[in-house]
Amino acid sequence: MSEIALDNQVRQRCTRLGIEWYDEPLEHVDPNVASVIPAEQAIDHRLVPVRFEGDAVVVVMLDPLDLAAADEVAVLAQRPVVRCGMSPEPFKKLFETQYGTTAARMAESLRGDGGAEDIIDSNIEAIEADDLHRMAEQPTLINLVNLIILEAIKGRASDVHIEPFETELKIKYRVDGVLNEQTPPPRHLQPAIISRIKIMAGMNIAERFVPQDGHITLRFEGRKVDLRVSTVPTLYGESVVLRILDKGSLPLDLTELGMSDKDVKIMDRLLDVPHGMLLVSGPTGSGKTTTLYAGLQKIFSPELKIITIEDPVEYELHGVNQIPVNPKRGLTFASGLRSILRQDPDIIMVGEIRDGETAEIAVRSALTGHLVFSTIHTNDAVSAVTRLIDMGVEPFLVSSVLEGVLAQRLGRRICPHCRREVPMPDALTHRLSQSELALFNDKCYEGAGCEKCNESGYRGRIGFFEVLEINGPMRRAISQRMGALDILGEAHNTHLRMRTDGLIKAAAGRTTIDEVLRATQDAEEELQMTGGTKKS
Repeated sequence: MSEIALDNQVRQRCTRLGIEWYDEPLEHVDPNVASVIPAEQAIDHRLVPVRFEGDAVVVVMLDPLDLAAADEVAVLAQRPVVRCGMSPEPFKKLFETQYGTTAARMAESLRGDGGAEDIIDSNIEAIEADDLHRMAEQPTLINLVNLIILEAIKGRASDVHIEPFETELKIKYRVDGVLNEQTPPPRHLQPAIISRIKIMAGMNIAERFVPQDGHITLRFEGRKVDLRVSTVPTLYGESVVLRILDKGSLPLDLTELGMSDKDVKIMDRLLDVPHGMLLVSGPTGSGKTTTLYAGLQKIFSPELKIITIEDPVEYELHGVNQIPVNPKRGLTFASGLRSILRQDPDIIMVGEIRDGETAEIAVRSALTGHLVFSTIHTNDAVSAVTRLIDMGVEPFLVSSVLEGVLAQRLGRRICPHCRREVPMPDALTHRLSQSELALFNDKCYEGAGCEKCNESGYRGRIGFFEVLEINGPMRRAISQRMGALDILGEAHNTHLRMRTDGLIKAAAGRTTIDEVLRATQDAEEELQMTGGTKKS
């Protein structure tokens, strides 16, 4: 159900129950009443206290029918609660008014005169674990770390980077694949901030000289968000990266990922085969696992036994048995895959084919009647075929089980709120062929920059895809150990490479030419090094 439909349904039920509903911002809000509810609980339950009425507190909620949230507010405020409803847009502005503290403002207020920073710079290693615990449990510090994380989630960041340098501590959010630097907190808070994150992630704060991994689970606006935490020691302290795994923002639909109708139809055919192997190729961070999850969701049925083995399990899929790799305990992709075969699966997903042993077992699993999904690191689709052979898998086995390869990249999507048409820049003209220029008719699109996209001109990401469906002539070429170009030359004449797919999307105003060329450059360079291709 869409957000608008859900909003209307809640509004109608509130009207029947006599609960007041607001479609516009409130004229009078008591700025002091917000203190009765901590910001974390207000975010979690999607509510804002706005005024007192006698002994009661009036609370505006996105979902006034959430009685559990109202009861928790009553306990926290130690007052009866009067529930009201509000539409999402005015609610967002109301929340920012009442809980307007940002990580940037808090960091600035904690900066002080900087005298303590010079003292702590040379003594970070000497701080005792007990002192780190004490520093990390300070309420102001806890609120600062919470705000850094919550603002990253609200800003659609995929990662938070905390990087220590000689004179400053940098905070960066990766949004739509690009790092954006934030207002840094004072340098002397570095040990406390990093220790607080390590406590939240269940890591050892006394150990500061070896890499560590941890995990944080929290709730944001009613949904569960997982954070994978990684620390490594650097010259000036520990560098921390938090990978945000927000299932609520994960599009598990091939069309939503940006796949064209033509490619979706090919993928549907590949997903419908009873057995065989489907590979997704691309570099780290190109969205391969998300695409495989979307495929699994598309074919999920209670009648099928689906098992995955991943490193790590990024998102929990309903009804799917997911196994996390644990090399320390002897659970690798290869050993786990052998055990999975004894579980009577119908569909198997292997997080990544990294070595010949895993490749051999995965191929033989597909040969014995299983549908196997996996990822592989190659620059384009046809190179995945030769990579399997290079790993030691016999060509006749590859030709027998491989049904298709999907190569992909991610590019930034033009913000739909500030998109505009502009003349084709001369700087881009010489980078495109005549057939590619014909797609644009001397015009292209860009984002002007607006409040919705933080003046970047981009909002969200879109996939550029190359779907290679293995046909009869290609199987013969594979079994005869032909090269990648010869195999690709046997592809259907409607086959499109990633660059072409991306440029078609740029011509439609969904992304920019620069984004397409940046994302697909490595795949095209590899083709040029091997002498081009027989078919476009």
